[in-house]
This record gives sequence, C-alpha cells and structure tokens, in this order.
Amino acid sequence: MGFTSMTQTTSVWPAPAKLNLFLYITGQRDNGYHDLQTLFQFLDYGDTLSITPNDSGEVTLSPEIEGVPVEENLIYRAAMAIKEKTGCTLGAHIHVEKVLPMGGGLGGGSSNAATTLVALNHLWETRLSVDELADMGLALGADVPVFVRGTTAFAEGVGELLQPAEAEEKWYLVAKPEVSIATAKIFGHPSLTRNTPKRTLNALLAANYENDCEKIVRELFPEVDKAISWLLEYAPSRLTGTGACVFAEFENEEDARATLNKLPDWLTGFVARGVNTSPLLSTLKVQ
Repeated sequence: MGFTSMTQTTSVWPAPAKLNLFLYITGQRDNGYHDLQTLFQFLDYGDTLSITPNDSGEVTLSPEIEGVPVEENLIYRAAMAIKEKTGCTLGAHIHVEKVLPMGGGLGGGSSNAATTLVALNHLWETRLSVDELADMGLALGADVPVFVRGTTAFAEGVGELLQPAEAEEKWYLVAKPEVSIATAKIFGHPSLTRNTPKRTLNALLAANYENDCEKIVRELFPEVDKAISWLLEYAPSRLTGTGACVFAEFENEEDARATLNKLPDWLTGFVARGVNTSPLLSTLKVQ
C-alpha cells in the first residue's frame, strides 16, 4: 500500500457519548429483538483514542480491561474487521482514555468501535466507504452505525434503519447512579411496554420526549428512580437508553453547571452540549 509516512505518528480521535432523546418500543419480533423508534444525539464529551499506526501487522491495546480478553474488545474486533475486509498488513497501537461509564446507556463501547473503524480507515488508507464502515459496525453492535455516520439520527427497526435528523443542541447534565444495568435484563422484562404506536418523525419531534424503558428501570433500580426524582426538581429529566445514566436538559451551560455543583454525593455527573455533528466527524475533516 506504500503507506510509511505516518508510521509511529500518534493522532487523537474522540469517541463521543450519545443520548437517546426519546426511545419508544413499538413491537417485538419472533427472534426476540425489539422494534424501536429513537432519536440519537451526540455529546461533545466522551472517550479519547490515541492511535499510533505501525508496520508490525499487530493491533495492540492499552490499558487492558480487567476480565475482557483482547479478542472480545470491540476496539480490537473493529480493527480486525478492517484488516480482514481489506487485507491491510499494517498494525497499530491504540490507547484508550475512558471517561464514559460501562453500562451507562451512553454508547461508550459502540462509540469506541466506530471511532476505531473511522480512524483506522483514514490512517491505514484503506478507502472503505461510510456505508461499508457502517455495515461492518452493525456486525459489532446495533448502535455502532450511528456513531460511524456521525450525525443526529432517527432510528427505526432494531436501531439499524437510520435517517438524518435535527434536534435542538441543548445543554445536558448527565448523572450516573452507582449501578450498572444490562440491556438484556430490561428488554427481557415481561412488564416492558412493547406496543407504543409508531409515529412519524415530525409527530415525535413535536411531542414530549419519553423513554419506554424508564418505568421498568425505575422499578428495578431504586438508585435510578432516586436520581431522576432529584433531577426533576431542576429541569426536564429522563433515562437514556436502558440506563443507568439519566440526563436533565437545560437551555444554557450556566444553569446546567449550577445544578451539577449541587449534585448529591451519591451521584457522579458531567455537563456537555448536545451536537448534531459528531466530534468524530469534525476530527476526520481536519485530518
């Protein structure tokens, strides 16, 4: 491939968080998967991947995640997917600076995988299209394609049918109770709402935003219920994804930060802005 000039040069790539501004479950398929209608928006906050391409042919990661073999790490699997599809013989070392909580509903693992696909495609000069990268991402996880495409999106089907959308770029206080929630536990719960009527995107954007998973999560996890109740004193607040993170929306940064400063010690949180163009896409454009 004649690619030598960037060898051993490290570049830094964002892996932003996402919020589900609304999430409705409109049905369940025979295979157990659920049909959804959801609106994904990115935050200008997330993990960071420092990537150093090399000629070793190997993909190495740091730091190691305790209990997760490297072959199961989504970052490693994303890198291997590119190598398998293109025959690329190059390698890379990828260092991850993690700030997004595991099991938080912010899409951290999916975002890491998408950033790996987009960044290595650029750095290794493998010239895969966005559609090809998104298809590879879908094999890694349902949320990976939206991160690959990098624009606010309305998702249907099991989350794989995406259309670009615009949402207000509000400020958010995102808070995490001390609990981790397995998505499968929520989607498998017998009492989960599974019959919300499908609506058009325009109708959904004009309605109050809600999350069909929130009722079950609040019943099963008192910490989440307590967090939403606390945030609702200050601003409209709800669950993202299947949790555990909850978020409150504000019109400006000052009000969001003022509320963050009042956060009780049983919650951790951060303030970020919702953005319709992913920081990953912005980074790619200036590389």
